[in-house]
This record gives sequence, C-alpha cells and structure tokens, in this order.
Amino acid sequence: MLGLDIVEPSAAAERTRREGATFTVQALTITDEELVARSMDGDVESFNQLIKRWERPIYALAYRTLGREEDARDVCQETFLRAYRAINGFKGQAKFSSWLYRIALNLCRDWMRKQRRQPVVQMPEDVDITELASEQGPVESIETLVARKELGRAVAIAMAALPEEQRTAIVLKEYHGLTFQEIADMQGCPLSTVKTRLYQGLSVVRRQLEQGGMSVADIRGDAS
Repeated sequence: MLGLDIVEPSAAAERTRREGATFTVQALTITDEELVARSMDGDVESFNQLIKRWERPIYALAYRTLGREEDARDVCQETFLRAYRAINGFKGQAKFSSWLYRIALNLCRDWMRKQRRQPVVQMPEDVDITELASEQGPVESIETLVARKELGRAVAIAMAALPEEQRTAIVLKEYHGLTFQEIADMQGCPLSTVKTRLYQGLSVVRRQLEQGGMSVADIRGDAS
C-alpha cells in the first residue's frame, strides 16, 4: 500500500533474486516469528515480507489515531524504519504485531505532543467505523445506509473527545482485534484497567449518541 521497502546489500539482493520465486510462495505460510528470526540474521527480504503483512494495519492504526492521511503515512514509514533498526532487540516476549503497535502508538503520541493537536478519529473509506456501535444487517435500504453514515460521523466526534487511554483501548480492541491482555501489556497497566477503560469509553460514546438522538441497537465491547 505505501510501497515501503528496506534496501538490502548487494550480496543479500543477489541471494534474494536467486531464491525469489521459492520465497514468495513460502512467505505465505511462514509465521511472523520465523520472518523475525530471519530478519535478525540479516535477511532483508524477510523483513520486507513483514512490512507487506503489517503496513496496512499499522497505517490504519495511525490514521484512526491522527485522522490525517499524510501524517499516518509518515508514522507508518517511521514505525517500520524503527522496527528494522531495533529488530535485534526484539525479545519475543510479545507478538511481533504488538511490538509494532506499541512503536506506532508511541510515534502517534509524540506527533500529537509536538503538534499540540487533538486527535481526529476518522476511518479510511474501506473501513466501517459504525461497526463499533451497531450490528449491520445483511440488507440495507438507502435510508439505512444514510443513517449509518451519519452514525459513523457521530461516533467519530464522540471518540475524538475521549481521553487518550480510553480511545486507544477501543481502537486496539474493536478495530484491531487485540486481546485485553495484549492491550494491557502495550499500555503498561493491569488487565482490569483496560476493561474499565473500554467499558467507560464505549459508555460515553453510547451516551453521546443517545443525547444526539441516534438510535443504536448495540455497542460492542462489554468488559465481560
């Protein structure tokens, strides 16, 4: 999506060209852990495969946090550059994806602090923000579709007003599918705190939607 690639030394490039076709097929089944191990051994193509796997989720995370495409692209690129430079320091105590998310979130926080701006929670056109707030039926009328788009805008406004910890917990859990434990590890807090942040954040979103006259059948993310 972003065209990210790590330029490799000539020797590694020659090896990649010789093994390229075989590697491309194998890369579909190789785990992140195996690609990380190869990257630690200097295999640049393995790291490029990690970029191809994770650039879209990392970009989406940055965009949902910052709300601006150009800034999200910059954060995404910087995330992988930092990950590449620090790959030998990855201990494997968490999933590689969680490690990437942590880097990206820290970069987003740095950006907001430097710019002194509030985040604008938006969604790419191909991602349905209202999935957070309501279950979508199998068939929608035009009226329902319009209402859902209006609901999406209202959710975006409500999300932007949340404290950073609550907003981040919602984004990671509802949009990226991380577990409560993974979020707790990333945020450096107890599991119960993450559940509380998620519940309180979604409660605020629900309450603001109701105050705005929105009809929401169900908001996902209860802390049970």
